[in-house]
Amino acid sequence: MSDAFHASIRSELDAIRAAGLYKDERVIATPQGARVRTADGREVINLCANNYLGLSSHPRVIDAAHETLRSHGFGLSSVRFICGTQDLHKTLERRLSAFLGTEDTILYGSAFDANAGLFETLLGADDAVVSDTLNHASIIDGIRLSKARRYRYAHDDMADLRTQLAQARRDGARHVLVFTDGVFSMDGTIARLDEMRTVCDEYGALLGIDECHASGFLGARGRGTHELRGVFGRIDIITGTLGKALGGASGGFTSASADIVALLRQRSRPYLFSNTVAPAIVGASIAVLDILEASTELRDRLEHNTRLFRAGIERLGFEIKPGVHPIVPIMVYDAVRAQRLAQRLLDLGVYAVGFFHPVVPKGQARIRVQISAVHDEATLRQALDAFAQAGRELELIP
Repeated sequence: MSDAFHASIRSELDAIRAAGLYKDERVIATPQGARVRTADGREVINLCANNYLGLSSHPRVIDAAHETLRSHGFGLSSVRFICGTQDLHKTLERRLSAFLGTEDTILYGSAFDANAGLFETLLGADDAVVSDTLNHASIIDGIRLSKARRYRYAHDDMADLRTQLAQARRDGARHVLVFTDGVFSMDGTIARLDEMRTVCDEYGALLGIDECHASGFLGARGRGTHELRGVFGRIDIITGTLGKALGGASGGFTSASADIVALLRQRSRPYLFSNTVAPAIVGASIAVLDILEASTELRDRLEHNTRLFRAGIERLGFEIKPGVHPIVPIMVYDAVRAQRLAQRLLDLGVYAVGFFHPVVPKGQARIRVQISAVHDEATLRQALDAFAQAGRELELIP
């Protein structure tokens, strides 16, 4: 074992700590919910989970997982094309396709895998991919794995998107894929897919979106960003997750035309070389779709809670990123102050996390609050009171 190597690692860790950028894992000892209990026994308001609809602990979802364990086992010990495909996997793929307005869907072990296995399968050296500068790390890594030419446009900038598409065409690209987050996870920005669809059509480009922070609650029926923006059924490729609003466990998917999905089944490496999604997750995810297709109650409650919290935090004097999404970025800018705010909030009974470089650009540190349908108004007002006290103590607000 190399002593020099380990000394180098320790030095890098020391530098991360000295810069105030070290990320500690907080341990909780309960299921996800509006409140959670930390490992040291404190009950705190939970404002940092991706549990947008509160379904990660929903009784019907848990019951479905138990029943699937009994009927289909714990795991399949295999990839899909060997002996890892059950009837439930095909059912969930059909249900997701109908929910998202596509022809077919392929399941992955995670949404990261869905993006990692997408671009190199579909695009070659004669093709091009045009990506938003703030796209998620999984999109960036997936694009890096492909041989396609790479172009980046300024975040949410339609003029620059046109510029990059024009350049790709001048460079002789055979096929061009524009890819964006439907919702950007650090800012809550919602992509202008209606305008993007128009631009892509002008240049004969495909349009793909990552819907991890949208599926289940954006749009009138919760179908996602494309429903919200009026282009439902007009997106070429949709990647997403079962690990956020759709139950909060794990697993990802890609939904697209039948031909695209068929090629992914043949050549997408994370699909071919990773175990299939566990049966219990699949069965529970089908129950999630049953709940969402029967009523919009949960997404409606989430929308109400989001409006309440956004208005309250602005009244206190905090600077937040504008928008309507339940991701509410509370800007602090300095990483150390963001860490201190998060710690003081925890002391006051609110579990929220500071984000800083390299998760966000340097000088853009923030607390990212995420609202859930399971929060009630009393809980949210208690959280706002804690923000008021902590913000004044740290001189972040008047």
